[in-house]
Parts: sequence; structure tokens; C-alpha cells
Amino acid sequence: MQNTWQSAWIIGASSGIGRALVLQLASSGVQVAVSARRADLLDELANSGSENILAFPVDVTDREAVRRTAELVLGKLGSIDLAVLVAGVGQLMGATDYSAERAQEAMAINYGGVVNALDPLLKTMLAAGKGQLALVASVAGYRGLPNSAAYAPTKAALISLAESLRPQLAARGVTISVINPGFVATPMTEGSRQPLPFVITADDAAARIIRGLKRAKFEIAFPWPTVALTKTMRLLPYSLFFLALRFLRQDARENGS
Repeated sequence: MQNTWQSAWIIGASSGIGRALVLQLASSGVQVAVSARRADLLDELANSGSENILAFPVDVTDREAVRRTAELVLGKLGSIDLAVLVAGVGQLMGATDYSAERAQEAMAINYGGVVNALDPLLKTMLAAGKGQLALVASVAGYRGLPNSAAYAPTKAALISLAESLRPQLAARGVTISVINPGFVATPMTEGSRQPLPFVITADDAAARIIRGLKRAKFEIAFPWPTVALTKTMRLLPYSLFFLALRFLRQDARENGS
């Protein structure tokens, strides 16, 4: 892999896509700062055999702690060429088990954590007139889906956020991307009772993300069958959309899922 970046900060690096991104970037010679809430998993990652991985534990819901961590990362790396904001939680929730507490927790981590990190990152990159940001959302953010009342709104918010920021950032030399994966085999999806069509590995997802970031694509979405289906659903008028959901749910019940 030819180096595009000298330094990177991956937030949400302790497992899944974030961890896979760290290992692939570090193996190509990028110096990678890694952050997540669990210090033990970050230490394990930092001691995985690469000298290019540096651990900076932080709780993304703590705005002031994220700001201090950004200062530490900048002090150590000198600059942040690439920041990928992966931190998130996924949980099924519908109308019958709706919980304000769970919905607010998901929003605080999945959206609020990104907002907290963007604040110092934007200031730094805009001052430098360069840098690359990537927000990890999901195809679930394209449209509201059953049992996704906690998760999907947070990802829709991230897509909207990236769209809102892109024009001004492009004019100032900063690139932003929104990453919309389908199902990826990670601890978040492990043991899921829901079907996982077209599921891919975290390593595969990380490789696709890096290829897309090197091309400075605004949207990096995969795998294509899932993207094609969900984007088609997004285009449907509500009458057809809810009718399609009824058929999909009926098919899932008939197949025992």
C-alpha cells in the first residue's frame, strides 16, 4: 500500500472495523493514534507488534476529555492527516420495547461522540488548510427501518452532518467522507437474531474504506447488493416503502428469522 497519509487518528479503534483499519494503516507505515473507551483493548492493540500504534484512551461522550486527547494526539504526531470516527453502539429497538434511555445513549455515542471529536479536528485542519475526515455511518441511515429506532436515526444524523459540512470544507482544503457499510462481522453483530445478508469481514470493510479514502470519495458504501437495495428503498414513496417492508418482514418470518 502506497502511503497517502503520514499520521492518522482512529476513534473507536478497539474492535471491529476500527481495529482492522488501524492494523492495515499501521502495516503500511502510517503512524496511528488509537482511541476508545476500553484502555485494555487499546493497550493490546498498541502491543500487537507494530511500533506505529499509539494508544490514547478516551470516552467519546466526554467533550472535554476528547478535546484534551486531541491535544495529546497532536502533540505526539505533530499533525493529523486522517481522522476516522468509528465509535458507535448498535442495538435493536422498536415500538414495543422503546426506551428513551437507550435511544439517548445511542445518540450520545454514535452522533455526540463524532460531534465532540469534530470540534477540535475541524479547528486544527481548517487552520492548516488540509486534512481528511471520515465519519462512519451506515446504510441504515438511508431510511428508517423496523427495530432500528435507536440506531438508524444516529446514522441518518451523521450522513446529514457530512453533507452539511462538505461544501465549506472543500473550499478550505479539507476532505470529508461518509462511510456507509452494510452488515459487517464485528462484535456489534455477533449473536444477532436478525438476518445478515451479504455480510463481509471487518478486514474486507477496512480495505474498502482505505481504497475509497485514497480516492477522496465523499460516500464510501458497501457491499453493492446491500447499497443497491437500501438506496432503492430510499427512493420509494412512503406507500410503496411501507408495503415493501411488510413483504420483507413476512418473508423473514416465513424463513424463521
